[in-house]
Amino acid sequence: MSVAAAVQPVLPSSPASTGGHQHGAVTADHVAGLLTGCASLRRARELHAAAVRGGVDGDRAVGFRLQRAYAASGRLDLAVMLLRRTQDPTTVFYTSAIHAHSSRGLHLAALALLSEMLSKGLLPTSHTLSASLPACHGLALGRALHAYAFKLALAGDSYVATALLGMYARGGDAEAARALFDEMPDPHVVSVTAMLTCYAKMGALDDARELFDGMPHKDFICWNAMIDGYTQHGRPNEALRLFRWMLRSGVDPDEVTFVLALSAVAQLGTAESGKWLHSYVKNSRRVRLNVRVGTALIDMYCKCGSLEDAVSVFDSINDKDIVVWNAMINGYAMHGHSRKALEMFSQLRAQSLWPTDITFIGLLNACSHSGLIDEGRKFFKSMEKEYGIAPKIEHYGCMVDLLGRAGLIEDAFHLVQSMTITPDTVMWVSLLAACRLHKNMALGQQIADYLVARGLANSGMYILLSNIYAAVGNWEEVARVRSMMKASGIQKEPGCSAIEIGRKVYEFVAGDMSHPRADEIYAMLEKMNGLVKQHGHVPQTELVLHDLDEATKEKALAVHSEKLAVAFGLISTAPGETIKIVKNLRACSDCHAVLKLISKITGRKIVFRDRNRFHHFVDGSCTCGDYW
Repeated sequence: MSVAAAVQPVLPSSPASTGGHQHGAVTADHVAGLLTGCASLRRARELHAAAVRGGVDGDRAVGFRLQRAYAASGRLDLAVMLLRRTQDPTTVFYTSAIHAHSSRGLHLAALALLSEMLSKGLLPTSHTLSASLPACHGLALGRALHAYAFKLALAGDSYVATALLGMYARGGDAEAARALFDEMPDPHVVSVTAMLTCYAKMGALDDARELFDGMPHKDFICWNAMIDGYTQHGRPNEALRLFRWMLRSGVDPDEVTFVLALSAVAQLGTAESGKWLHSYVKNSRRVRLNVRVGTALIDMYCKCGSLEDAVSVFDSINDKDIVVWNAMINGYAMHGHSRKALEMFSQLRAQSLWPTDITFIGLLNACSHSGLIDEGRKFFKSMEKEYGIAPKIEHYGCMVDLLGRAGLIEDAFHLVQSMTITPDTVMWVSLLAACRLHKNMALGQQIADYLVARGLANSGMYILLSNIYAAVGNWEEVARVRSMMKASGIQKEPGCSAIEIGRKVYEFVAGDMSHPRADEIYAMLEKMNGLVKQHGHVPQTELVLHDLDEATKEKALAVHSEKLAVAFGLISTAPGETIKIVKNLRACSDCHAVLKLISKITGRKIVFRDRNRFHHFVDGSCTCGDYW
């Protein structure tokens, strides 16, 4: 028999009794006292039964505490049932039920209870409003409650004001949030954290940091909000610096802190920092290697080029859920182990796990990185047909990338045209890149003209269009495109390669001379260029998209940022040690060819992460199979 069925018979419509009325050995005060703080479903049912036997179940204090006990034990349905059977429930009864639902993320149910309460003519208190406002995830409803709070002269209450601040912060209205914050006579840490979160979410990180630095007492929630802001807005170095400051300040990080720090490390691709964090987790009393932390570790190790460590973490996690499997599938995909990613899908299905939309993003990426056209089409079709998952823009993007890389550009273009979802910039860039790769200049120009005419072109698209014209020697059109970029205020993102040596990250841009060891780096670079030429490498000067002579083009190719990073790695690490490099853009084919040869000449493994995937160069070959 279910709990609901067991409880229902003991919910008669009993006449209300007074607080101290005695029925045999059981009094309402005694039962109410025993129910205080009760969060066990079994205990709540026992006390409920005792109250019914003693005839005190109709007492308002007993009924209220039973309602709270059922809510605390997770049985919100029984709590609401009691509320509905209470004669003339007060605002306090409704407030308790609203808070129970709102705090568990059941926002619509919480707001429905508020509406029901108001329809009975009951006025909300400050506690009612502070419990209801977190359920408002739309500014329109939140503003309506703000106006109502103002009408009831409750807007100035510290709890209500903090809840209002949180509501505006979630809605991204920093101006309204700041106005409320400035009106608070003595904002406490919760209010400051809400304002801090608002700034961080909006990307106003300097304002957030000013507020953060001015806080005399910071709990771990404040630290997490600031670290999260840096992480979410592409400033991982600041996030990690703040994390280390947090440790020095004596504030114990929680699970969320570690997940955020691991995300920052993943952005940087700094494996040694990631291993240090992993070690900290192992020795932490507060944080355990659960599914959430384990997933973050897998993602971090995959993005830092340490696939073996990611697999080790995956194998160590008990009771893996689909999120853990998704992380590992995506890890195999980005490292070019496409068949392994597809095998994992069969394994998770054998364990009766149900895939999500993220699962299929990983699978389609795996197919794209290895040119598995038939498999990709099969997975794409099965999403909706077999698993009831409607393809999102990311899935269409993967398919466009898969078809485009394989040379099926017309098919990719037709897929974009057939979509009911508006194509995003990533998809158009994939199409233009495919046109350039397969020298379909006519379609490339058609797509580019379409984008420019509608004002949809971004820096990546303009660069690809410029590259398409340059590849056929149409320098007049190249100049026109670059003039359009300048007029639009669009700037090309500079290529930057990073390498971690001794837990310190060094960054290089093309032709960089700023490093203290620049003379040594360029001496090694010259040696590298000489060695690869001896092994038959011919510089791919056609990749230099400027109207220059061949010698100048060759010099420009020689000083690309990833080559400088490799040269620095060769002079800074022991012979035979793996060199790991992270670049913010895609590698050019000349650098790819040079890195393959360097791995063969030096006997070094070079792990290279570009914007799209990983390349593992070993003994003159790359795991991508020259398909990227």
